[in-house]
Amino acid sequence: MARARPLALRSIVGEVGKDETSGAMAKTIEKTRAKSGAAKGKGTGKSADAKGKGAKPEGPPRQPGVERRRNHPARAKNGHIQLILTQTMPHLGQAGDLVKVKPGFARNYLVPQGLATFATASNLRLVEKHRQRQRELEEARRADLQTLAAQIAQRSLTIEANANAEGHLYGSVNDDQIAAALRNEGFPIQAENVRIEGPLKELGLYSIKVHLAQDIHTEVKLWVVPTHTDEAGA
Repeated sequence: MARARPLALRSIVGEVGKDETSGAMAKTIEKTRAKSGAAKGKGTGKSADAKGKGAKPEGPPRQPGVERRRNHPARAKNGHIQLILTQTMPHLGQAGDLVKVKPGFARNYLVPQGLATFATASNLRLVEKHRQRQRELEEARRADLQTLAAQIAQRSLTIEANANAEGHLYGSVNDDQIAAALRNEGFPIQAENVRIEGPLKELGLYSIKVHLAQDIHTEVKLWVVPTHTDEAGA
């Protein structure tokens, strides 16, 4: 019986030793795993930092074709292309007009010949500025013509002509002579501005219409008097 105790003690000690050894090995494995995990974490963090430093700041998502569409010519619904005329074209429009033509006519003739340009957004803005300037100039021109019409209406002209005793002219007074008389008074009037139904062939007082613009007209009084000669004075 006394000899069995050492065997039991040795068995217990052996088991305890095994437990301690296994526990130590477990702790060693855990430490190794922890170190490898920390190393991986550091490497991952460094790579992430490197990626973060090298990466460009992200902006809003880029829409495909935006740059191309900004200067792309406007296209009508029926397949025609919109152009801005740079010169007046018979049966098509005036310079600065926005017109719709077939793509082939635009690309093969109008644009290469310099008769039109594509109706891009930038070109449309330029045309609108030009139109605004033209409107301002037209308004100023009409104001000047209205002032001129008022001044002409306050004047009267006198033209001498040879006539017989009954007052019939040997010649006639035409629009060229009336325009010349107005220019002598300082008015920039041409023969095409004078409106008379025909040459004047009688002495007397006439009311002559003067056309200055589409809806700007005036009238001037014209006296046609006999020519004074030295014999008549004697």
